[in-house]
Formats: sequence, C-alpha cells, structure tokens
Amino acid sequence: MKRHDVILTVAVAVLGIAVVLSASNQLTNNQLVKPTQPVEVRAMDMLEEGRQTFRFDTFGDETFWGDTLRLHEAINGLTPNQALALGLKVDVEALGGLANDIQQGKVNLDDPAATRVLIQRQAVLGVVGQFNADGTLRTVGLTCALCHSTVNNSLAAGIGQRLDGWANRDLNVGGIVAAAPNLDPIVGLLRIAIPTIDAATVRAVLNSWGPGKYDAELLFDGKAFTPDGKPAATMLPNAYGLSGHNLHTWTGGWGTVSYWNALVGVLLLRGNGTFFDPRMDNAAQFPIAAAARLGHVSVPPDQDRVTGKLPALHFYQLALPAPRPTAGVDFNADAAARGATVFTGKADCNRCHRTPLWTEPGWNAHTPAEMKIESFQADRSPDHTYRTMGLAGLFVRERGLFMRAENKGRFYHDGRFATLRDVVASYNQRFGLLLTVPEQLDLVEYLKSL
Repeated sequence: MKRHDVILTVAVAVLGIAVVLSASNQLTNNQLVKPTQPVEVRAMDMLEEGRQTFRFDTFGDETFWGDTLRLHEAINGLTPNQALALGLKVDVEALGGLANDIQQGKVNLDDPAATRVLIQRQAVLGVVGQFNADGTLRTVGLTCALCHSTVNNSLAAGIGQRLDGWANRDLNVGGIVAAAPNLDPIVGLLRIAIPTIDAATVRAVLNSWGPGKYDAELLFDGKAFTPDGKPAATMLPNAYGLSGHNLHTWTGGWGTVSYWNALVGVLLLRGNGTFFDPRMDNAAQFPIAAAARLGHVSVPPDQDRVTGKLPALHFYQLALPAPRPTAGVDFNADAAARGATVFTGKADCNRCHRTPLWTEPGWNAHTPAEMKIESFQADRSPDHTYRTMGLAGLFVRERGLFMRAENKGRFYHDGRFATLRDVVASYNQRFGLLLTVPEQLDLVEYLKSL
C-alpha cells in the first residue's frame, strides 16, 4: 500500500469508520470523492491539521530558540554539509527544481546561503525560520519533526522523502543546542541543582549525548550523567505504532503521547502554552522543576499556541503506522517461523509483548526489579518504572535503514545493546530462559519480522 493509504487506513481504524472511508475513496471521473459524513470529514480534517502541526508548528518556541538562545546566529553560518553532518534531514519534495540542481552538483553545499534557502523552502525537517530582507535568519523555531522524522535518502544521504514518526537516529540534538551563542537560560535552570555549573560545562554535557539521543529530564532533575559516568541521555523514540496502548515514553510514569506532546510543547520546545502536572512539585525527585514551577505553567487562552493543537497532533501520531518488513529482505521467513514458536513458548515474550500491540493492553509498565536492570532512568520518572516497549519496526534499527552505519542498532532506552542478538542474549541470561544459540538466532529473525 502507498504510505498515504496506510495512514488513512490506520486513522479510520481508530475511529471505527473504515466502511465509510473506503466508500469515499472511490474514484468518480478520475476525481477523489470528498468525504461528506461528519465523522469522516472530521477525521480527514484532523489528519491534515495534525500533519501540519507535526511538521511545521513551532508553538511560538522561536522566542526561546531564536530570540533568547540566538540559535539562528549559528545556523546563519551553517553549510548544508555541516547541517547534514549534524543529522538534519532535507525533504526532497519541498525542493522543487532545486533537487535536480543538487543532484547535478550545481548547488554549493559548502555555502551557508544554501542552508538558508533550504530553510526558506521549509525543506529542513523540524526547522522553521523567519528571515531578514537580506535573506539571513532573523529567528528560528523547532517542531516535532526535528527529532521524530527522517527521510528515505532517495536523492542523497540525508535528502529524500519524509518519513514522519521515524526517530532521527543521526540527529545530534545536543550538538545543535550547544552551538547556540547564549545558553544562560539553561545554565540558570541547572544552577538550581548544580550551583557551580557554567556555560562551558553545559556545552560539554550537550555534546556528550551524541547522535540519536536526548535527555528530556535534564532540566527537571539536573542529572547529566548516570552513576557510572555515562551521559544520561536516552534514545529518541519513534512516534509511530502508538495506537491502542497506553504509555508511550521509555519510562512509564510520563503517560501517553497526548500528555507528552503537552510536556514537550511547553517545557522542552519552550512553546507558548499551558502545562500542569503537580507531580513535578516533588523537590526530592525533580529539584529544578519544583523550584521553577514547571508543573504549573499557564498563559492566557488567547496567547496559548500549544493546547489547541494537541487534539489533531495526537490523532495524526496515532495514525502513523509502523513500517512493515519484507520477507527475504529484512528477515529470513523460515527462521522467523521457528522464532515465533520460541517467542510464544520457551521465551514467553508474549507475556508482555502482545500481538498486535507488541506491548501490554492496560498499564504497560514494570519495575526495574521485574526487568532485572538498574533503576537510574526509571527513577527519573514519576512512578519509577520502565514501560514495555512496542516491538514493531525493530528491523529498521537492526538493518540501519536510512541512518548512518555507525548509528544502526542501539537498542533499549539508552542504546546499550548494539544488536537484537545482544538483546536476546541479555534476556536469556537475566531471566534464565535456557535458549540455545539456534533458538536465539531464530528469535532475532522473528523480532525482525514484526
């Protein structure tokens, strides 16, 4: 199926109106029949509104990233090649005729002016600029698509068709933020927990994250590193395959994607909106958030640029399907068939990972003791648990599709396992599954088939 059709089909399933939408998609005189039923019209409108919000809405966060941190000043001097090296992605369909010029080498990818042209065309995923008369950036804002979209490299590495919902495993978020000339607002927050911290140390922390990682809790608890000295950042999660189940972040207590959208829009992207969560008043767990009253952010309704966008954004994200693997290309079908028996039998994986959700219906979270792992990241969440991750689309990371070779794999919340074989071996050891080597290999193939 075409990606557009898949998105529509999943959205319809959410609303339970598949029959109506199927009828509306019939062609009459080579024209797509427009939806007429109220529920169907609403579904189509929400899909389009949510897509626009996901891709292009900054929620007014240019006030923070541009006007305050002055990130646009760094971008003004950034060449396309440098931007691609930072993991930023370019939408080929927004380029128009410029795509042929790039393919033919007519565009100087070492000229910062070319980067500004790409941003003007809304071709750089997740980056929205406002420009001066001379073509330089006056300010810049960021959107959901920065971290949670990539491209299929159809034109070149980092340049292709959008893949909404796919975590950008190449994106160096920390490196981008560290390039901002003014980090004083971030330093000021962190000094609540770390009084002696300075801008140079903050930049070192940001640069320690590396590609595909982000520390969402850093400005809540000030914990920049794990007890063993590793960066506390976690892998950017996918934003597809979220429908039908509850918790959507690496750790359990943060709730569903609807909650997380509000938190990200207001507290992380620093958009102009309202956010409420009194759990952040726990000064022992969230010293920065409690002192800064981050659980009690409110703006007048007529100035709120986040809250009104949440319903359609949520709808669009639930409509994003996980990519489907191809037998013989992404996995070995015979081995996967044997692995399915291991999955449901000896390994007992489906005790938690239930088809077709690949996580648990209900409260899909477990304590670190249940998972037999350390509690560091779980303790940064309100209920001190890890969620049961959905398994669909694992083949993308295992194969390293549309990402640099060095960024492939990296499973679990912190990327501690290089391959799926490492994941299976760890579960085999932690839970005493007594899987043979052939059984482990077959189980890997089954996981790649989901």
